[in-house]
Amino acid sequence: MPKVQESPLTETAFLILLAMYKPNHGYGVMQFVMEKTKGRVVFGPGTLYGAINNLAKKGWIKALPAESGERKKEYIITDLGRLQVEAEMKRLREVYRIGEEILKNKGVEIDEKI
Repeated sequence: MPKVQESPLTETAFLILLAMYKPNHGYGVMQFVMEKTKGRVVFGPGTLYGAINNLAKKGWIKALPAESGERKKEYIITDLGRLQVEAEMKRLREVYRIGEEILKNKGVEIDEKI
């Protein structure tokens, strides 16, 4: 059984995996990421399609069968991809808690909307 990657995911990989929880194609991923990050993250086609190919090679997403006449290739996250997202969420929560603890000990007020 494939193992979950223990090193942190790049922000690009993480956001693409999140966008693939429903069937999605490249342009849809670009729109999802721009919307969710309020324009902070914008993927160029080379970055996006390179990352999609890499995630597919790792088995974290898979291409869906194309409908006849459809040019856009759609992808969906795999079970292994979901495990990667869960592991990354756990890692990010831990890092956040550490930062929060240190800042609170220094008297820095934490924005609770984060």
